[in-house]
Amino acid sequence: MNDSHPAACQNCATPLQGAFCHVCGQSAHNPVRSFAHAVEEVFESFWHLDGRIFRSLRRLLSPGALARDYLAGHRAPYVAPMRMFVVLCVMAFFVGRVVDLGLDIELNVNQADAQGQPVELWPELRRAATIEDVERIRDAGIAALEQARAQTPAVLAAAHVGYDKGIADLRREADRRIVELGGTPSAAAPATTAAATETAPAPAVDGEEAAQHDWAARQGLRLKRNLQRASEDPGLYRAALMGSVPSALFVLVPLFALLLKLLYLGSGRSYLEHLVVALYSHAFLCLALMAQFGLIAVANHFKQTPAGTTAGVVAWLLVLWMLVYLLLSQKRVYGEGWLATTLRFLVAGSVYAFVLAIASGAVALWALARL
Repeated sequence: MNDSHPAACQNCATPLQGAFCHVCGQSAHNPVRSFAHAVEEVFESFWHLDGRIFRSLRRLLSPGALARDYLAGHRAPYVAPMRMFVVLCVMAFFVGRVVDLGLDIELNVNQADAQGQPVELWPELRRAATIEDVERIRDAGIAALEQARAQTPAVLAAAHVGYDKGIADLRREADRRIVELGGTPSAAAPATTAAATETAPAPAVDGEEAAQHDWAARQGLRLKRNLQRASEDPGLYRAALMGSVPSALFVLVPLFALLLKLLYLGSGRSYLEHLVVALYSHAFLCLALMAQFGLIAVANHFKQTPAGTTAGVVAWLLVLWMLVYLLLSQKRVYGEGWLATTLRFLVAGSVYAFVLAIASGAVALWALARL
């Protein structure tokens, strides 16, 4: 035993026979006596820097290999699936928050670009050559937005503020183009549309008072306020969105495992075994997403250069590889023929894509509400 180790465990006083107490398991290292051990202590519980993480990452890159090994009982050489998923999920969306993904959307038509020119949100209006064309484009756009607003499910009623703002922005930009063409903007349409009917009458104070007693009203009011903040600082919304996605994944992963359980009812595997497959699959997706963020950042930084073009092409190829990886992983883990595997994969993919679309909309609204 190393001379720097105490003779007895400092926790239970048992005589030490090695680097760990054989009774309580406490390490003989004292982290407050050695800076190196203190750093190791910080990372060990979260990362386990003992070679397993690198071995696990190499195995994870081979479709289904890590999940198959873990389910076969080879657990000691690898990082547990939940820890692997948590680490890669946190890292992926941390990268998504700090790199430039070029996803900032200007939400205010009155903002200006670097040259001081107004930002155009409706390029069709800029190309319109007559006042009649401007009015036609404006009316068609407003009709489409009002129709989409009317078709929004009641559970997403808070999203109406986005449609209302889009209609108001379209009217302002159309008026600006009419003035440029030598015309005079018509008076705003009377409040007879569904949008105007729902948003007009109540004074702001009354609305705020009502929101104190109605959760949905509070969220709608918060969304309306935060929409302006997001338009002024789109990066703020992107950071909130990236911070919200991991929480959604902790709900989606168990749902994906349940979907696998239903698809493989006759396989004899338990739900927890399917959960292992789901965790390792999503861990790979987080790893690939982290690489995707990096590639997109490179493509945006080196626009219209060979480096940027190459990064963009590789990013698209990586998306295709993510789909192929999931198919090959399912084939390797469950060991069925190609026809059965492909059919189950298509069903699982379709259902999960539908759930993912709903979750994405909910996460987008949640991120806007928590700005």
